[in-house]
Amino acid sequence: MSLIQRNLIQRDRASLWHPYAPASGDLPLWEVEAADGVRLRLRDDDGGRHEVLDAMSSWWSVIHGYRNPVLDAAAKRQIDAFSHVMFGGLTHGPAVELAERLLALVPSTEGRPRLERVFLADSGSISVEVALKLAVQFQTAAGRPKRQRFLSLRGGYHGDTFAAMGVCDPVDGMHSAFPGMLAGNVFAPRPPAAATATAEDIGQWRAEVEELAARHSGGLAAIIAEPVLQGAGGMFAYPAECVRILREIADGHGLLLILDEIATGFGRTGELFAAGHAGVVPDIMCVGKALTGGYLTLAAMICTGAVAETVSRGAAGALLHGPTFMGNPLACAVANASLGIIDGGAWRADVARIGAGLQAGLAPARELDAVRDVRTIGAVGVIELRDSVDVTAVTAAAISHGVWVRPFRNLVYTMPPYVCTAADVEQITAGMAAAVAEVHERIPSRSGGAA
Repeated sequence: MSLIQRNLIQRDRASLWHPYAPASGDLPLWEVEAADGVRLRLRDDDGGRHEVLDAMSSWWSVIHGYRNPVLDAAAKRQIDAFSHVMFGGLTHGPAVELAERLLALVPSTEGRPRLERVFLADSGSISVEVALKLAVQFQTAAGRPKRQRFLSLRGGYHGDTFAAMGVCDPVDGMHSAFPGMLAGNVFAPRPPAAATATAEDIGQWRAEVEELAARHSGGLAAIIAEPVLQGAGGMFAYPAECVRILREIADGHGLLLILDEIATGFGRTGELFAAGHAGVVPDIMCVGKALTGGYLTLAAMICTGAVAETVSRGAAGALLHGPTFMGNPLACAVANASLGIIDGGAWRADVARIGAGLQAGLAPARELDAVRDVRTIGAVGVIELRDSVDVTAVTAAAISHGVWVRPFRNLVYTMPPYVCTAADVEQITAGMAAAVAEVHERIPSRSGGAA
């Protein structure tokens, strides 16, 4: 059979590998024929076409929608100038502007060192790698070379590269697949859930984390956490007070605090950065995903001036990392346009509106017997099942209701683009609930009858 005779999905299965998937000739796939605004036009294996709302923002990044005219124009202008130059020994306007924009937006508070230095990376996972390297180099330069490990939270996710994997949850992460290759880091209990946490729960958690930090402080470089919301580790929201506790523990033991805002940054949780819920300024912060509005891969590691100066005065004399595509001008130009939209401030009302719609629209799913929990934070909505989700069946069922979702583990969730209308959010939530009911509901719901 010639390539012309075989459809695109068949050709894909014969040659490509997809995320967290086997190399398989029958992998469930849908071809994207077009993307515009908040909608995707899909084609299935049999040639059928479907228009769906993208409830995932393409893994949480396309916050301004597809074919956004402001981002399109920025990309075209930069292409007409130059698309890439090396960042070693050279600089350019888009990178400098992006650094200045980021430093104007990141959290700050009276009495804390400011975030003052930006390292531009290829992806979120790489920005975490750079942050971890920086923390170790900092401790060495400060005369504490034995501080090589990290205190991380159970339930956390920080990326798929090796050092990043090493600070992901040791059970639900990928530690068992790579025995002996991941650093022996220290894992604190997952914080209590935001919806049910009491002062006693938070106090007990604090005591456990404090004890771990004290016991291992001689070998720890930093604490790393996703503030307020653990994303790929379970869409788990926890109290902002816990972030303040991590800041205090880090300060008390000479540790740096790394906050991973790759999923939570740029408004997703209702604050520009999730650290804002806690009023905390980290020593190192990682951002990515929505940085370019989902147009191009780009991330950043941002640190305080004190950290940068200490490392620069160390024996190495430099931060030991330098990607080929660091500071790519095209990506930086689009990121500047995306941050320009963020600067306009409409995101705050958009996220509040979407959050209210998610709360109302997902509430009926609580009546399904297959559902353990329904929760929202900012523009994030989650249906947690009692058992593992049937990813293929739920995805197909949601498509039949005009919604694209990508469930994982026991979660069917949404992080929609900020430009979704109230009607869009209503369709997303109804489609999610209907898909769960059609696939997983085998016992009549408490409301009387199958949904």
